[in-house]
Amino acid sequence: MAVMDSAGAVRAEYHGREIVRHFGDPAGEYAAATHGTALFDRSHRTRLSVKGRAPTKMLSGVLTGLMPAPPTSSADVWQGRSTYHAVLTPKGKMISDLWATLLGPEDSSGFLLDVPVAGAAGLTAALAKVLPPRFAAVSDVSAETAHFTAVGPGAAALVSRLALGLRVEAAELYALAEGDWRTLGDPASSVRVERTVEVWPDAYSVVGPVATVAALWSAFVDAGARPSGNAVWSILRVEAGRPVFGTDMDEDTLPPEAGIQDRAIDHEKGCYTGQEVIVRIRDRGHVNRHLTRLELGEVPTPAAGTELHSADGSGKSVGRVTSAVQSPKHGGVLALAYVARGVDRVLLDGREIQVPPES
Repeated sequence: MAVMDSAGAVRAEYHGREIVRHFGDPAGEYAAATHGTALFDRSHRTRLSVKGRAPTKMLSGVLTGLMPAPPTSSADVWQGRSTYHAVLTPKGKMISDLWATLLGPEDSSGFLLDVPVAGAAGLTAALAKVLPPRFAAVSDVSAETAHFTAVGPGAAALVSRLALGLRVEAAELYALAEGDWRTLGDPASSVRVERTVEVWPDAYSVVGPVATVAALWSAFVDAGARPSGNAVWSILRVEAGRPVFGTDMDEDTLPPEAGIQDRAIDHEKGCYTGQEVIVRIRDRGHVNRHLTRLELGEVPTPAAGTELHSADGSGKSVGRVTSAVQSPKHGGVLALAYVARGVDRVLLDGREIQVPPES
């Protein structure tokens, strides 16, 4: 959003899109997110609209998770729940992950898919192959919409007052589960507030038309929220242990390897692409590697792709780092990394690192 430039946004490229890296003071931004309210622009993510005669039926054969229910309303407040999914190849490998929201009657309002930028091209191509346009037409509405997330202990109060006009109290927002959302108007055209736990402080995403979201961004800043960038978002995300597609997950990842199967897979639903592989893994009970969070201590931050070696003296490569950050919360470097099954200790630059037990 252009409104951020006046706040001193320092921009960078991320998977071909422009993002805000920081606003000149990452330490202050982290402090705002953990002790006040920080604002993170998430508009670089892709937003796809899916409408038609039967989008639920068509998408159900593609998305791995529980399909979202239609929204309900009470006293002019609309509410619903977005659901998390993976989209897979027939071999069970990920094309992308995404959040799906049913914005009203499926034949008119349809779905909004919130997609990581790294997965957008592959997902769009996959949907074009399998969704008949008469029943589920896909259009990219990213340019018409915007998305920011308010993070921190002060976020709920600001969201309640500025985005929801005090019609939804902060106490109700605190109690929302991930994916639960509220809006004051037609969900297909109004600003929607949705609970997220992609980062560990209290956090709420604000999604809607560009002009309205930009105006709300300015109102939040005027009320004391601090504009913050992707560098701090990444720290909070890794501290929360949340993988992101394009960094910790890619086209070679099986959902159980990344540990997202409990969130992304609905084992009770009908057939979806890749289901046979997922069921076989579930019944077999394991995959050959798993994503885990490692506390590396006070060391230089390793680059993505850094190999981890066995601590048994063999020198064998048994894993690799995908994300690593300097974590104020943990007092050192924290990493997400894939580690081979059964390995409980790894070496990084000659230092032995304990691997948490597999859950």
